[in-house]
Amino acid sequence: MTTYLVVPGWQNSGPQHWQSLWQQKSRNWYRVEQADWENPVGDQWVATLDQTIRSLGQSRGNPILLVAHSLGCLTVAHWFERHSPDGVIGAMLVAPPDLTQPNAPKEIVGFLPPPASPIPVPSVLVGSTNDPYCSVDVAQDFARTWGSTFINAGAVGHINTDSGLGEWPQGQRLLADLVEQAQEEDPSITPRQERTTEPA
Repeated sequence: MTTYLVVPGWQNSGPQHWQSLWQQKSRNWYRVEQADWENPVGDQWVATLDQTIRSLGQSRGNPILLVAHSLGCLTVAHWFERHSPDGVIGAMLVAPPDLTQPNAPKEIVGFLPPPASPIPVPSVLVGSTNDPYCSVDVAQDFARTWGSTFINAGAVGHINTDSGLGEWPQGQRLLADLVEQAQEEDPSITPRQERTTEPA
C-alpha cells in the first residue's frame, strides 16, 4: 500500500486546506513536521523532509508518494536534487512559488536558486492562472525544468484554503492518475490499491 506524505508550505496547511482534508479522510497519510513553519530555511526544511522519508521507509516499508503545496514544492525539488529517490515513487506539486517576485515573503531564505535537475520519478505540477505568488508561465517553466506533467487548474488563486476548493475533487483525480502512472513504472506496486477518498 502506498504511503502518502504531505509536504506543506510556509506557515503549514490549516484544517480546511485540501492537504489536511485528504490526510484526515484517507489511509496511510503522514505529514512533514517542520521545526519552524514561520521562518523557513531551505537546508533545514530539506533535511527534515529527508529524515521523515527515511523514517517512513524504515517503519512502514511501503512506497512513498509526496504531496506538496507551495514552498513544499521547492523543498521536494531540492530534496530530489540532493538525495536518492529510493522508496519514493512520485510527487504531486501544487502551486510552487516564484521566490524572485517582489511579494515573496522575506522570512523565506535558502530556497534559491530553484533546482534545475529533472525529478527522477513521475510527477505532476499544478498551477493557477491567477496565483499571486507565481505566474502560470513560471509554473510551466518549473514543470519543464523538473520534467513534470503540467496541469492548469484555472483561476483558483494559490490553490489553498482561500481558494475555497474544499476537498478539491480535481486534485484527487490528478493524484489517482499519478498513482496509476507510478504503478505502471514500478510493477511491485499493487494496481489501484487506494483512492484519496477511501474512508479510513
